Amino acid sequence: MSNERPEVKPKSFQERMEINVWALVIMLAIVLSIGGIVEIVPLFVMDKTMEHNQAPEILWQRKEGQTLANWRPGDGIRPYTALELAGREIYIKEGCYTCHSQMIRPFRDEKERYGHYSLASESMYDHPFQWGSKRTGPDLARVGGKYSDEWHRRHLRAPRSVVPESIMPNYPWLKDNLLTMDIERRMRAMQTLGVPYIDADIVGAQAQIENKTEEDALVAYMQVLGTMAHLDESKVYRE
Repeated sequence: MSNERPEVKPKSFQERMEINVWALVIMLAIVLSIGGIVEIVPLFVMDKTMEHNQAPEILWQRKEGQTLANWRPGDGIRPYTALELAGREIYIKEGCYTCHSQMIRPFRDEKERYGHYSLASESMYDHPFQWGSKRTGPDLARVGGKYSDEWHRRHLRAPRSVVPESIMPNYPWLKDNLLTMDIERRMRAMQTLGVPYIDADIVGAQAQIENKTEEDALVAYMQVLGTMAHLDESKVYRE
């Protein structure tokens, strides 16, 4: 019997990573960082990332003296009104984004179910944006105008009264909770982030939500989603 020990082959790089948890964590961080940088950095230097750089008419061309009250559906992408912005705050507070996305992908089945694919420019005034990917419920990017205000109210209070197969929880308290947020301060905060509010939009905005409920605000927000830009189906906004 030979006393020679079997030759031990050196461990491969992968094997060393698999048995050293901290080395694996560091390598994963490096690889993910490189991948993230490669995807994110071009977004800051490519004009074509935002569709309005190719088609300025996508944005609302506010004329001198106009306020948000002068805007009409299809006039172009604009900042939210005081009530819509308050509704968006309720949408986020109630966690609606955990079950609903606001991003229609550029695929035929998505278009047939939800409508025109989402444009990056449509979310340019959203901080944070609500694109997401979770679809326990349907995508809401183009829900505005699809149903009446009364339908939305019934849906929020008792979802199965209008959609029998819905698994959405009831939100009956929204109709009783009056809005108490300082909406003017929120609009000023949005202004510092680049949202083009003018003083005429902000001054007096608090009165616009006075005696309004959280349900009123959420319905107003839902009804504006997807209605801002007039989307020309024959025009390609992204290359």
